[in-house]
Amino acid sequence: MPEALEVVLRTLFAVVVMFFLTKILGKRQVSQLSFFEYITGITVGSLAAYISLDTDKTWHLGLIALGVWVACSLGIEYLQIKSKKARDFIDFKSTVLIKDGKILENNMKKERLSVDELLEELRKKDVFKVADVEFAIMESDGAINVLLTKENQPFTPKDLGIKVAPEKETLAVIMDGEILDEPLDTLNLSRKWLQTELEKLNLTVKDVFLGQVDSYGELTVDLYADKVKVPQPQDKPQLYALLKKCEADLELFGLSTKNKAAKQMYGNCSEQLQELLQKLKPFIQN
Repeated sequence: MPEALEVVLRTLFAVVVMFFLTKILGKRQVSQLSFFEYITGITVGSLAAYISLDTDKTWHLGLIALGVWVACSLGIEYLQIKSKKARDFIDFKSTVLIKDGKILENNMKKERLSVDELLEELRKKDVFKVADVEFAIMESDGAINVLLTKENQPFTPKDLGIKVAPEKETLAVIMDGEILDEPLDTLNLSRKWLQTELEKLNLTVKDVFLGQVDSYGELTVDLYADKVKVPQPQDKPQLYALLKKCEADLELFGLSTKNKAAKQMYGNCSEQLQELLQKLKPFIQN
């Protein structure tokens, strides 16, 4: 067999072996690598190159070494799951860098981290003032997580004592010019409804690169032709979407208030609006 062809076949074989070994090691090998996983990745890559290029009779020893490294990696991951001491020893402990708005210089020196590098990481978290930081910690993978002081945290509905109704996930119903039936079934919608919505925009399914439906049942599309402007929805469908939003807001107000009379009033108004929408739906949704 020609040497070049042999290298090609071995490389393809190494790619297949690496694919299955990576599947065995799991997603952490791809995303958040620990210190040992980082070393394993480098070594496994080197062994795969050895299997591809070493044309003598000992190339199969690379496969044995590859299997040993993967087995060691799996064993260490299992040990880390079972023992916190093993996790701390192998992956290192987390280190506090900022506490109560004060930089801990000794911990910075321990992690060999400069002030410039710390400020850069803070800016990535949209934090530009150290005094605004309640707590900053360097995790075992090198990432720095930041907790702002209470007065610098953004308001949430919970801070205002408001209970927010859950919002449904926006689902893709068209992808690459093809209709996806499963998301439509999840949303209790049909192909006929989708075709009607596209006709309102003077579009066909083949024109759409990506089409999504949000929690209010509104269809938004991204076209293959980037320079073509998507027509705006007609006034009637916009009115229907607005009324649906009003209905959701009334339910939200009913959940957020502690006044029984107000809660009942919001509930009654929401029910009346819901009944009205059922009657008007054939006239204003199309």
